[in-house]
Amino acid sequence: MSNSRDVRVCDVETQFIPVELRVPLKFGPETVKSAVCLRVKVTVETADGNRASGWGETPLSVSWVWPGTLSVEERTQRITAFSLAVAEMLKQCGIWGHPIEIGHDFQHQHLLPTLEKTNATATGEAIPYLGALVAFSAFDIAVHDAYGVLHEVDVYETYCKPWMNRDLAHYLTGDVDFSGHYPADYLVADAPKTLPVWHLVGGVDALENSDLTGTEPNDGYPVTLTEWIERDGLKCLKVKLRGTDAAWDYERMLRVGRIGLARDVRWLSADFNCTVKEPSYVNAILDRLLQEEPEIFAKTLYVEQPFPYDLEAHQIDVRSVSARKPLFLDESAHDWEFVKLGRELGWSGVALKTCKTQTGALLSLCWAKAHGMPLMVQDLTNPMLAMIPHVRLAAHAGTIQGVECNAMQFYPAASTEQEAIHPGLYQRRGGVVDLSTLGGPGMGYRWEA
Repeated sequence: MSNSRDVRVCDVETQFIPVELRVPLKFGPETVKSAVCLRVKVTVETADGNRASGWGETPLSVSWVWPGTLSVEERTQRITAFSLAVAEMLKQCGIWGHPIEIGHDFQHQHLLPTLEKTNATATGEAIPYLGALVAFSAFDIAVHDAYGVLHEVDVYETYCKPWMNRDLAHYLTGDVDFSGHYPADYLVADAPKTLPVWHLVGGVDALENSDLTGTEPNDGYPVTLTEWIERDGLKCLKVKLRGTDAAWDYERMLRVGRIGLARDVRWLSADFNCTVKEPSYVNAILDRLLQEEPEIFAKTLYVEQPFPYDLEAHQIDVRSVSARKPLFLDESAHDWEFVKLGRELGWSGVALKTCKTQTGALLSLCWAKAHGMPLMVQDLTNPMLAMIPHVRLAAHAGTIQGVECNAMQFYPAASTEQEAIHPGLYQRRGGVVDLSTLGGPGMGYRWEA
């Protein structure tokens, strides 16, 4: 140990919380109706025996983290079992340091070797790297929270000297010399208390009353896009597309765009769900929008991850797309090294997610900003505690436009306890989410409340 502030993990507790979606959500080829959230409590201690606990949470959304032919149930069971193995490894690993140091070292010394062993002995499809990161992310977030709670400080104040033992040069390489630099150098020092919020327009969502089938829930929440826009004052819409049906995708962008234009929506984004094989598919849709619907084209702020997850296996030159609109990595941006590869292939920016670990998101953020890549922070339909690290990352990242928050669309009832303490965060009003009730040590959950 080189720092009296250093900690190690001494105890880990896990809980799996099932949640039911009030309306289905389409992830690529799969339509999701339920999910399991992993909630963990991690206790850390200093060398002199002081202890504190922190919390982390993430949905184990296998349709997103692990596209494959196995059933959702089987993939969920395997990710759940892997999460329990991660808990035991973390409790036994004995790594000392700052949370970023613990998260980085654990991932390389324990998580990835265990993933390789698990996949070598399992039958059928391998758990992907992204799946392992999501399983570990709740624990990683909890270590960051516990560290701040132990030292009675907002954890975002610790991403610098004298808290950290290593500078960014220990983790990152590239065209920039990171020697003497720390994550705080790339974060927004005075983070905003409100953020513009993006609403997800799912592939099976009803846009207007004419789309209703009579099977929609009658639970007091909106069921059409027009109702959501009017109730929440939405200004930013993320449009989920198929990526395999150009005519449908174009019409979807057209309908959502026209609904938005009529209701003072300022920005759109297009999410092709990793199903596109050739840049020409995206280019043709963008070119047609520019020619036929220039106002909708102008309001399309960026395009998100049209191409397959595995960036190494699908090294597609995407510069023709990014020449038309900013093109953001999402599912492919597992860590900063994938961001580096993406930049070489022509990707413009990065969509960060805390479900790929707080540690990894911060390192990717630093590499991307140092190399002039713009940022977004995207949702994994984060309910309950998972919402808080998600929006805090967005506030400190300095995104091009706010943050995506869609858990209130799909399972709002799951977050009623947290909403009572942070109403402006779990209810989108006036087109923003309000972070002003967050505060205190660690992640700012205000757990005692």
